[in-house]
Amino acid sequence: MTALLFGGMVLYSFGFASFLFSALPADQAGPLLRRAFPHFYVFVIGCALAGVALTASIDRTSALILGLIAATALLARQILMPAINRATDTGNRRRFGGFHTGSVLITLGHIAGSAAVILRLSA
Repeated sequence: MTALLFGGMVLYSFGFASFLFSALPADQAGPLLRRAFPHFYVFVIGCALAGVALTASIDRTSALILGLIAATALLARQILMPAINRATDTGNRRRFGGFHTGSVLITLGHIAGSAAVILRLSA
């Protein structure tokens, strides 16, 4: 489950998003990504919570990491993503830049956290 989480986040972040902006004009790629992100976060939350359930009895640290991933993905989906969308809608590039940087850092943290869990569970 954690490998699925890790792979899905890497593919979405570095594959799908990059592909959209290389294949479509920015005015089309942006709205498409905006529609896809809520689903991405549901995927992250679901995989992370399933990982918690599967690891809680064998490695509490891994379960805690996955629980933090789920919790911060929920916050990103419910709070950060709407703030990014509002900044985009109002043309506030500075706020968009700050919020977007925050979302990228959160996702990189999620990728690192899931990688750490994979390494812990493989040891």
